[in-house]
Amino acid sequence: MVSALALAFYLTKTAEAGEIFIPVLNINRSELPLRGDNVFFLRKVQIPEPLLIFRDEIDLHALHQAGQLTLILVDHHILPKSDAALEEAVVEVLDHRPIEQKYCPPCHVSVELVGSCATLVAERILQGAPEILDRQTASLLHGTIILDCVNMDAKIGKATLKDSKYVEKLEALFPDLPQRKDIFDSLQKAKFDVSGLTTEQMLRKDQKTIYRQGTKVAISAVYMDLEDFLQRLDLLEDLSAFCHEHSYDALVAMTIFFNTHNEPVRQLAVFCPHSALRMTICGVLEQSTSPPLKLTPIPSISPDLQAYLQGNTQISRKKLLPVLQEALSAYLDSTKMPSGQLGVVGTSREQVDKELNRAGNSLISGLSQDEEEPPLPPTPMNSLVDECPLDQGLPKLSAEDVFEKCSQISLSQSNRACPSNK
Repeated sequence: MVSALALAFYLTKTAEAGEIFIPVLNINRSELPLRGDNVFFLRKVQIPEPLLIFRDEIDLHALHQAGQLTLILVDHHILPKSDAALEEAVVEVLDHRPIEQKYCPPCHVSVELVGSCATLVAERILQGAPEILDRQTASLLHGTIILDCVNMDAKIGKATLKDSKYVEKLEALFPDLPQRKDIFDSLQKAKFDVSGLTTEQMLRKDQKTIYRQGTKVAISAVYMDLEDFLQRLDLLEDLSAFCHEHSYDALVAMTIFFNTHNEPVRQLAVFCPHSALRMTICGVLEQSTSPPLKLTPIPSISPDLQAYLQGNTQISRKKLLPVLQEALSAYLDSTKMPSGQLGVVGTSREQVDKELNRAGNSLISGLSQDEEEPPLPPTPMNSLVDECPLDQGLPKLSAEDVFEKCSQISLSQSNRACPSNK
């Protein structure tokens, strides 16, 4: 979002008479609350939300058909099938991911494997027209680079020399910019903040999907205590509606938080009205030894929901996915379901096909793609395009990856303080 806003600002300031540049944020407006760090940051730099333009508020296809559209793709370089007709309108790509020539539009492409696309935008502004850079735009770029590069932490290794160079240049030009740690901590806190979100928004905020032979299981990371989550008003109705709306046969929620001693806590909840599938998933999770989850059942609020305390806090959702894939295979084997037969009770074939084809929720047989951000709300389009190969470039760090890093640091410090703790 920041890359689009800042580049449009630069192009507008340096444009010839009559040219109009509009930053289009590539999600629907209704999905903005799921991006807590974006909401917080835009408010902090005093950019009113009503001034922003979202993808569902502008008809790009109509503009293109009228011959009034040119596109610049920022922070992605692949259009989904639904936008294939817009490819001929793309005049430039500015991205920081490895280019997939098979999908990239035939136009001017500027790509460099840095930690943040905002670094490339900052470079263009400072090299092209440094006099137009104001504190508001500098603050946007500065904070985004720091967040993308995990506070420029050399141990994590996402920041490149160019990222560091332009953070330093921005700080030199605007000495009153927030301290790096302060802006990173505030943005990271906002990213994990789920206060004010509905149950559906919590589940969609950081979600992946397993899909096999017509059976779909959602796996959501929820950043709060499971006990508090289970006490939400009308929770069971919300969980049921969520699964029905998106044609999920089961939902696995992994709650993640730090306790009062700054120790990581992970818990699991399996919601599934289909008893055979629920029992299979729970059985595989309870008996898993590779990796060992060390689950302890905790009181639940419904026969359709089984909750656990996860003793092994080192097992993240990414590591849990293969176990759930195994559980789904075991269930399909036990039911001897023919390939292609649907396992969704009370859901039509048309409903499932519609859900699977929905833009922004690209699924592959077995596992969903492990993109940098969750598939809902839509991530940069090269993560969404059908059959797009996984990015083999810079290390990917989702919100949960950062949490896991923090967990490892916390446990490491705890072990150093208590050498007998094994």
